[in-house]
Amino acid sequence: MAGLSAEGFASRVKQVCDNSKSVVRFVVLSESNHQVKLRIYLRDRTLVSVYYNDENGKTGFAQISANERIFGADNATENWHWHPREDPSQHVASKGEISFEEFFGEIEKSFK
Repeated sequence: MAGLSAEGFASRVKQVCDNSKSVVRFVVLSESNHQVKLRIYLRDRTLVSVYYNDENGKTGFAQISANERIFGADNATENWHWHPREDPSQHVASKGEISFEEFFGEIEKSFK
């Protein structure tokens, strides 16, 4: 996602959501020249919180149920890592960048 503007990132996420039967609603919570916060409501009554900042390179994805993260991925601590369903408080290193498409694909697998 390096080099992608906040607007470009939001557009990419919206496109993924528009092509998914799992998404009920897509909302832009805040957007500026360099950062975007999104909320995606899913048919299983969970939501996905998305944050992206093109200035500092920070990105975060979290699936939330009852105000608790149940699954996630981010690079808030410099390196990309997963917060697995088994224990979302854990940090499981990723071999590289985790795209929204990859993260959302993992969520959609849980619907099948």
